[in-house]
Amino acid sequence: MVRPLRIAALVKQVPSFESLRLGRDGRLERTGHGLEMNPYCRRAVAQGVALARESGGECVVLTLGPPAAEDCLREAVACGAGSGVLISDAAFAGSDTLATARALAAALCRLGPFDLVVCGRNSVDAETGQTPAQIAELLGLPMAAGVRELAVRDDTLQVRCEHDDGWLRTELPMPALLSCAERLIHPAKAGFAACAAVSAHRITRLDAALGPGPWGDAASRTVVGASRRLSTTRLRLRFDGDVDTQVERAVVKLAELGAFDRDAEPSLPPVPEPGRDTDAAGIVVLAEPGRDRLTREMLGRAAVLGASTGRRVTLLGPAPPPPELAGSWGADEVRAVVGSYAEQDIAEGLAAWCFARSPWAVMAASTMWGREITGRTAVRLSAGLVGDAIDVDTDAQGELVCWKPAFSGELVVAVTCRSATCFVTVRGGALHLLKPRAAAATSRPDLLVPPRGRPRLVFRVFDDDLDALAGARAVVCVGAAVPPEDYPLLDPVLHALDAELAATRKVTDRGWQPRARQIGVTGRSVAPRLYVAIGTSGKFANMAGACGAGLVLGINSDPAAPLFDAVDVAVVADWRTALPRLVTALEKHGLPRSSPLLVRGNT
Repeated sequence: MVRPLRIAALVKQVPSFESLRLGRDGRLERTGHGLEMNPYCRRAVAQGVALARESGGECVVLTLGPPAAEDCLREAVACGAGSGVLISDAAFAGSDTLATARALAAALCRLGPFDLVVCGRNSVDAETGQTPAQIAELLGLPMAAGVRELAVRDDTLQVRCEHDDGWLRTELPMPALLSCAERLIHPAKAGFAACAAVSAHRITRLDAALGPGPWGDAASRTVVGASRRLSTTRLRLRFDGDVDTQVERAVVKLAELGAFDRDAEPSLPPVPEPGRDTDAAGIVVLAEPGRDRLTREMLGRAAVLGASTGRRVTLLGPAPPPPELAGSWGADEVRAVVGSYAEQDIAEGLAAWCFARSPWAVMAASTMWGREITGRTAVRLSAGLVGDAIDVDTDAQGELVCWKPAFSGELVVAVTCRSATCFVTVRGGALHLLKPRAAAATSRPDLLVPPRGRPRLVFRVFDDDLDALAGARAVVCVGAAVPPEDYPLLDPVLHALDAELAATRKVTDRGWQPRARQIGVTGRSVAPRLYVAIGTSGKFANMAGACGAGLVLGINSDPAAPLFDAVDVAVVADWRTALPRLVTALEKHGLPRSSPLLVRGNT
């Protein structure tokens, strides 16, 4: 490192989700929970402070929020940041991610220049992960998302990024923006006394006068509408007796409830037949390389929307599937993106293409790739972007409605866009597959995207299959009480249930399982017929990811564990004692009934 670096760390104040849990009525307990710095943002502060100290530079921490958000800045300064900047004004109320990004970008321009902007990879209260990409686009910066390792060589950043089911190494020039993964660095934390001791002059304030605006709701391109509560009521059954008795009765009850049924999958509804050419604005599906299942899910839904609104579906992406296959999934035409695979370059080309054609909707997978491209493109078009949707349909007026989880999955809310084009990222596994149709798509001219040479991809490695959990009939989720050296003990139950292995955040934090296997607020949501929690405490932040499961079995030695408020059937016992008995009981009921499953991620 040859010169002092000036670094901006962006933070957000969020509810303290680690302490949240479901009450006896199946609803979230809302009282008695404070506010804290977003966990991912703690890594950004720690990394910003470390780089500033190493280079003899400066780290400035910024947050957009109400006056109470000053607490986050005080903690950041107590952890070593040089100063904090609170961006607060009633004019910022009602900001969506685009309006938030515009306010933060304006503040960075006012206070800059900065060599590096660091932020969390996403916030645990919204989980969209799209704001960093939108800020990077507004500032014209290259970006690396989910940074796990970081080295600075002159004016070049060498990073290892943790993505959805693998990781990549890339290099990018400064100035740049980085979003930080959980294991990048130990989180910045300070006690109450240290925060209270921070001098008031270390915190400055900016209001809506930082730029011409508009701000807040007036600058937002999305509108939050109706909401509906997702029922998470569980049976919460416990049985008296020793471990053998509990396990036997648990398996009998689960069998009665259909947990082990191997019925044939219901027939899939078909993909609608292609419609006639119309002048109506079309629907675009972005095909991410290597994500065939996600592409097929989105194309099926796009075809349904197209059939009901008279719109054609275009599949667009690097190395898209052949027209015959894409057509069977729901595409009417296919265009390949050529010239560059870099997200920033694709976003620039996509924005120009969309500007010329004004599509009605653009759908992409809710992955790092999809989030950056849609985030950047939405900025260029000043368009609405709905992140991490679990359903997409139309209202009575034929307008696009995106349903997305809120408050860690307790609710889903309807979000619409104020712009002519609506961008939406879709959570994998959320949309049902459709039966392929006998129709080939038309091949259209390629979309040429000139390479700009900003981030330079060194290599990419996949360490898991992102689709594995999405289609699993059964999922076994392990907590930190199950150490990796004991994972072979799980194989018999995984075999018996034909199950996929998943994990809590603490497990993936320690590197015992890939992040693609993480269940909960900051991980994946799954909907298997049976979900088995082993060695987990059952905090809401984890169990929120299992709300869609048909039935839940929990095994924990602590009778007071929160887990037992979120399960259908409980076994109060040490997992090492209960597991062999569970396998024996399953065998008595005729399991396994399928060939052994190749279990991924258990080494």
